[in-house]
Amino acid sequence: MAVTSVCVYCGSRMGKNPSYEAAAQTLGTGLAKAGLRLVYGAGDVGLMGTVARAAQAAGGETFGVIPEHLVKREVGKRDLTTYVVTETMHERKKVMLYNADAVLLLPGGMGSLDELFEAITWRQLGLHDKPIVILNTDGYWDPLRALMDHVVQQDFAGADHASCILWAQTPEEAIAALT
Repeated sequence: MAVTSVCVYCGSRMGKNPSYEAAAQTLGTGLAKAGLRLVYGAGDVGLMGTVARAAQAAGGETFGVIPEHLVKREVGKRDLTTYVVTETMHERKKVMLYNADAVLLLPGGMGSLDELFEAITWRQLGLHDKPIVILNTDGYWDPLRALMDHVVQQDFAGADHASCILWAQTPEEAIAALT
């Protein structure tokens, strides 16, 4: 399956390390230059706003999905190619995933983890077979990788779990894994 659009999960905050923002900027630009549509949470704050603005500045197509209750909090970015307002978070996640060919995780918090684990679970249940890439900027997701390995080692997930996740250290590696 050819990837033409990427669902990006990332923080609504910038995080402490300036490399997170730099990676988000590089990723947004790289997605646009690779002709990949950005599908994301439609916020104009944190890393998600950085990715979207970079993609737009590079001429990329942007598809944002935000639930009504977050429009003010996450500063809904209305100047996207496509801007969708949903009623619930569950609907947001479904619309995002169904409108993308792949999933890409950047540094983020609990919401990003929720989105990632739902995408992984749906893949394990056979609801999609989209690639899932984790951008491990400066080792941010090392503890997550260790936890996932632990879950497999303790036989609460099969070895196929690990094979459905691709790991990248740089935005360029993440885009290469998708194209």
